[in-house]
Amino acid sequence: MSVKLMGRGTRLLSPQSPPMEGRMSTRSMSGHSLKWLAVLAVVAAGCGGGQSSVESFELKGVDESVGSSAGAITTCVTAGSSLQTTTDLNLRSGPGTTYGILLTMPGGAIAKEAGGGCPTSGWYKVTYSGVTGWASGSYLTLVTTSTTTRDAAITKAKGAMGFSYWWGHGAWSPGAAVGSCSGSCPSCTHSGSYGADCSGFLAKAWVVPSTNTNVASDSHPYSTVSFNSDTSQWWTISRDVLLKADALVYNVDGAGHTFLYESGDGWGSMWAYECKGCAAGCVYNLRTATTTYHAIRHF
Repeated sequence: MSVKLMGRGTRLLSPQSPPMEGRMSTRSMSGHSLKWLAVLAVVAAGCGGGQSSVESFELKGVDESVGSSAGAITTCVTAGSSLQTTTDLNLRSGPGTTYGILLTMPGGAIAKEAGGGCPTSGWYKVTYSGVTGWASGSYLTLVTTSTTTRDAAITKAKGAMGFSYWWGHGAWSPGAAVGSCSGSCPSCTHSGSYGADCSGFLAKAWVVPSTNTNVASDSHPYSTVSFNSDTSQWWTISRDVLLKADALVYNVDGAGHTFLYESGDGWGSMWAYECKGCAAGCVYNLRTATTTYHAIRHF
């Protein structure tokens, strides 16, 4: 008997498999992750029904008794702060290793403090990927963010607003002719020297790679396929902890989109900067995003 857990990858479990490590994260799922995993129902006879059985097991995680990391937090932090894991870390139902594991956060994951700021016996209440639980402060560090850097990205984004959508390009110069786009991309027609598509726009706003500094110089180093996967320059975060100048992205079967987040509810209405499409161009608007999107962070 086997069970398939479907995310972007597939994992097989069987009665002979070793204990499940519980490595569920937004790196392998888009949108809300599973709130909990306690029971798997297995239907043996396919869609038509038939005999079924239920397999129950305890979710296993990583070992929290192996010391602490450099920069580990032990005191109160500002309520709602972003906390980053220094290694794979269990999110538990209470403040201690005797409590059940809800999921395991991967090393480098960003969780949002959710307990008023102060720890309980060294454990912090946090929310990660829509799940709230407790994590050991021995493997958490406080994320400090440069407001100036994020403001600079937003300033670059504002400069692109009003310019045309230009498939496979990325360039704008405030005060210059904005260009125009007609047709349906990628089989679209563009006129003018400036414009950007969604990924060309994000690369300029984020200055990735680091040489992509001149917004007036046309470049398109990445596509949504690139932004959809974690790299050393950007990584997946929970939509619960979005900060100004983070981004949301999706790519499914070669079709995708990305936009720059400014403010609002990561799961609801958000103010965003984006090069939206041939008809709309590059716009600042209030929008939502389906669960196909996941959040990424560069700064």
